[in-house]
Amino acid sequence: MNSFFATLRGFRFRRGPQRLLGGIAGGLAELTGLNVWIMRLLVLASFLLPVLGVGAYLAVWLLTPWQDGTIPLERLLDRG
Repeated sequence: MNSFFATLRGFRFRRGPQRLLGGIAGGLAELTGLNVWIMRLLVLASFLLPVLGVGAYLAVWLLTPWQDGTIPLERLLDRG
């Protein structure tokens, strides 16, 4: 499992420093170069898709490293 989380840390994608909630839209905006508010609107629009928008957001939220490299799913599994 450690190699899985190490692989996730190897990707360029991190939660954005300009975050309101989880930082996913901020990270996507930083990665793509789009304005953070445009990306937030796109993420909110994806929530209109049945199950896919919210489910994908939750999966990305669990697997995306914070700026310091910690991953929420890894922290949850370490507690158990």
